[in-house]
Amino acid sequence: MKALNTFILTIAILASSLMLHAQDNAKEGTETWKTLSKITFRKQYDEFMGFKVDVPVFSPDVKELEGKEVIVRGYIIPTEGYKSHTEFVFSAYPYNMCFFCGGAGPETVMEVQAAEPIKYSADPVIIKGTIHLNLEGDIERLIYSLSDAKLVRE
Repeated sequence: MKALNTFILTIAILASSLMLHAQDNAKEGTETWKTLSKITFRKQYDEFMGFKVDVPVFSPDVKELEGKEVIVRGYIIPTEGYKSHTEFVFSAYPYNMCFFCGGAGPETVMEVQAAEPIKYSADPVIIKGTIHLNLEGDIERLIYSLSDAKLVRE
């Protein structure tokens, strides 16, 4: 009986350890999006457009990320078909909820330039790369970009 209780206790400890590990994996890369959401916007006249546009004002936490390697969990939003890409948009939310189709803000997407092609997946993936802020306020670019990106985990 004692051996059975020890066995059951061991299984319970292993199961809870695996569950905690799975939860950690699901959280990996989500902190980056939380930090990137710490922005506000101000109106600024744009000569090219001929009217005022929203320009991001980055918080100190966001500015601190400029040029640093980050890990990000999200969804590939393909710009050219559903294949492997070296350039794509990456979103904190799935396609139907992303900035372009859903109602999320521009701080929830980033341009990605991958070091090697990353295969499209409708499921979330984890990538890492160097984050850059659109500090010049170029309205033809997204607020964030990730260079030299690599797939960490599908």
